[in-house]
Amino acid sequence: MSELDPELAAVVRDIEATGVPQWHALSVAGARRVEDELFTTDASVPVGSVRNLAFEGPHGEVPVRVYRPERDDEADDASDGGGAAGDGGESGRDPLPTVVFFHGGGFVMGTLDSAGDLCRRLASRADCVVVSVDYHLAPEHRFPVAVDDAFAALRWTAANARAFGGDPDRLGVAGSSAGGALAAATALRAREAADREVGGAPALRHLLLFYPMLDRDLDRESYAANADGPLLTRADVRWFWEQYLRSPVDAANPYAAPLRAPDLGGLPPSTVVTAGRDPLRDEGDAFAGRLDAADVPTDHLHYPRMCHGFLSLADRVGAADAAFDDVAARTREHLGVDGGDG
Repeated sequence: MSELDPELAAVVRDIEATGVPQWHALSVAGARRVEDELFTTDASVPVGSVRNLAFEGPHGEVPVRVYRPERDDEADDASDGGGAAGDGGESGRDPLPTVVFFHGGGFVMGTLDSAGDLCRRLASRADCVVVSVDYHLAPEHRFPVAVDDAFAALRWTAANARAFGGDPDRLGVAGSSAGGALAAATALRAREAADREVGGAPALRHLLLFYPMLDRDLDRESYAANADGPLLTRADVRWFWEQYLRSPVDAANPYAAPLRAPDLGGLPPSTVVTAGRDPLRDEGDAFAGRLDAADVPTDHLHYPRMCHGFLSLADRVGAADAAFDDVAARTREHLGVDGGDG
């Protein structure tokens, strides 16, 4: 097993020195509070504009935060601040590829604020609009509520993208950790809707997964090797699944655990990021392998000396920063940025 990158190891020591218990040892409310404190930062990556919007989903209102990158020809009138629905849109600007993003947190934690820098960095480096989705959390809202929110967010984004400067014909879905499961489930639902529903579903150009949480099977080798973390433990993952699923039967549902999908053919070109020191490593690796076997163009970006959540530490870890450049390059390619086919 590879040693942690030295810079990353120092950051992990700093986090652990604060005395934060493992997620499963906290109450739901306590875990949410700590996650928000740890990952919400004032060191924000500059973007052109940020707008807080919402739509009515199948289980109630779903807040979203829309990030548009700063562009040289728009710098004079860009506003890096909050916005409200209906304040004019950005339809006068060239539409940009658009990524619908689902934050991590084991389906239990995570906010628009704690995912902010990750979304800002993706918008800035991939030159795309990012729509961050504040889906309903478990255990108050168990499966399939978050999956329903996620698919509704994709449809809402496709219908409204031009109002905030996005291109509905160049759409991607992305997610980190549990959000990766939601992104993969959304891609599966879009494929099924395109086949079965009148009017189909928005066509996706890219599926982007950061160290995704894709299956409840905790017996994989990566769980044994990284049972105690860092930053995510096997016991944490078990606790997350317990909060999220209604019963053990849900663990076999491919919308809850996308690795269980019988067929991954027809999914959009995909990028799967995995980390060597992550309990979730092997399920991400297995999903990338199955995508490739199904003839889905797939980039599997593996970082042996990184741990779970490392892309959120790109401002403090050089190797994580470089990895984000890799992610952005694949995203730009698939969404038709810089002379692509879009």
